Amino acid sequence: MTDNTISENSVASVHYTGTLPDSGEVFDSSEGRDPLTFLVGHKQMIPGFEEEMMGAKVGERREFTLTAERAYGERDDEAVLQIPRDNFAQLEEQSPLEVGMQLVAQMPHGPSPFTVTELTDETVTADFNHALSGKSLTFSVEVVELRAASEEELSHGHAHGPGGHHH
Repeated sequence: MTDNTISENSVASVHYTGTLPDSGEVFDSSEGRDPLTFLVGHKQMIPGFEEEMMGAKVGERREFTLTAERAYGERDDEAVLQIPRDNFAQLEEQSPLEVGMQLVAQMPHGPSPFTVTELTDETVTADFNHALSGKSLTFSVEVVELRAASEEELSHGHAHGPGGHHH
């Protein structure tokens, strides 16, 4: 079965540029890199991205803007934590903490990236929200390749082969 449009269980390779609609700032782009390859319908991509690309053909370019709820979600105030600065003593021997730094905390459920938003002598304020949460995002996407997923890819739930990693 060959299906020449993006649909459930197809493996799509796309070039994309993501910008913030208010400022036009580019937050992510595949330009100059391998295209992004993903297995459609397996939650590898933010929800709105796949929805907007459904039915696209190779060579087709689509532009769309996603509200936060269809992208990285709304900001969650409970995801902002105060961590005792002592916890960072080892790290600070190598490099001093600065507001805006992105670090990764080892949490019980695995590594969690966060951004340092405030520093005092006693505490570090860590924002575990995704850097793009609460924002609308505009994507310009060009489909460069489409194929049906193999049995193996379907059982693993992600694409293999060149560019078959996700960011």
